[in-house]
Amino acid sequence: MSIFTKFGRVKHFHILSQRGHNFLQAPWAGGIVLVVCVVIAMLLANLPATSHLYHKLLHMELGLWVDGKLFPESMTVEKFVNDALMVVFFFTVGLEIRRELSHGELSTPKKAILPIVAALGGMLVPAIIYTAFNFGTESISGWGIPTATDIAFAIGIMSLLGNRVPVSLKVFLTALAVADDLGAILVIALFYGQTPNLLLLGIAILIMVGVYFMRRMGEFRMIAYLIPACIVWILFYYSGVHATISGVAMAMLIPTTPRYSRSYYLHKADIIERGLREADKIADPNRAEEERLYHIHRMKQISDGAESMSHRVEHLLMPYVNFLIMPIFALVNAGVHIESVDYFNIFEYSAEIGSIGMGIFFGLVLGKPIGISLFSYIAIKLGIAERPASSSWGLLFAVACLGGIGFTMSIFVDNLAFDMATQLDFINKGKISILIGSTVAALLGSALIIALTKREK
Repeated sequence: MSIFTKFGRVKHFHILSQRGHNFLQAPWAGGIVLVVCVVIAMLLANLPATSHLYHKLLHMELGLWVDGKLFPESMTVEKFVNDALMVVFFFTVGLEIRRELSHGELSTPKKAILPIVAALGGMLVPAIIYTAFNFGTESISGWGIPTATDIAFAIGIMSLLGNRVPVSLKVFLTALAVADDLGAILVIALFYGQTPNLLLLGIAILIMVGVYFMRRMGEFRMIAYLIPACIVWILFYYSGVHATISGVAMAMLIPTTPRYSRSYYLHKADIIERGLREADKIADPNRAEEERLYHIHRMKQISDGAESMSHRVEHLLMPYVNFLIMPIFALVNAGVHIESVDYFNIFEYSAEIGSIGMGIFFGLVLGKPIGISLFSYIAIKLGIAERPASSSWGLLFAVACLGGIGFTMSIFVDNLAFDMATQLDFINKGKISILIGSTVAALLGSALIIALTKREK
């Protein structure tokens, strides 16, 4: 093989590597990966060659056997994904909420009022629509399913639309989705947990109080937060409160202030820079290199200390959440076994069962945009909030349609709303309705944004 051929292969690999890096950095990449995983899950669940193995794998026991008992108790592959891996997802959601509350779009009453009011409307109206279709029936417990917004998909679609969406509306939808996530977490904690074991829950709360005071005393080592987080997760798992809530609770305790102040960082950086210049003057090359490495290492330490632990952990976890945990969640939860084409008839109604399909579909496609727009309109007309700059009411409604993309959170609530043993058909019907409703909401929102921006231009 000639050196030119080798060079060509190296160059080709570098180009592919760069393109892969660019793809992972794109805000819409996570959504594309999720869609692909949904398709794969549906194929695995329905192809004759893979269906049995797929469902057998999901219910396979996973954990450690201690004295003849499984630890954690009743843990399967599916439960591990939903109750353990998803804790990391909820932990990053908690970090995002904490960031927005500390110094983001929810940090002051003036900034927070519109997205919080809009999120409230975007949860209440879908819940009312679902209840209207299912009041007094077996499926009424699914009212929380259409109340959630998938922030990753919504932001991904807005990024694909480019500058058609004003920056103010992008910020509005992002802040709304964060507030919506907080609302969904409260719904899960208050309405979709079991009767809690107060002793275990009390111990978990005492540990979190201890972590809070530890943070107030200036503890910045990650291990000091990681160990209590694992213990709190186990206590939540056995207490009856959904284990993923522990991820949000612990995220709120992660320090948001850096170890070193800005002035201290600049002072130390100046000293290190002088040290590097002095190292260049050393005649002995070995000693000069040692000095340079020492100062570079010190600069890294100072730089890490100038960034808050919360920010550092969020950026560290985000690629794993978007491209590992969420795809695994989709592979495990989107694989609905379609026994007949009737599964896609989400508009059927029964006096005993109601209509899970219509409740979720119309809750996402109509309830979300109507609730978000109506509550925003009321807040703005009352003078307690301001309309996002450079936006019309029509464009605000179009962006609100993207709030109807439920997907991740909606599927998660769907798994909690119904009993896996006796209401599996309800769960599967809910998932199909979520996928159809989220797709229609995404297409409707995108079409309205394109049409309105063309007309305005």
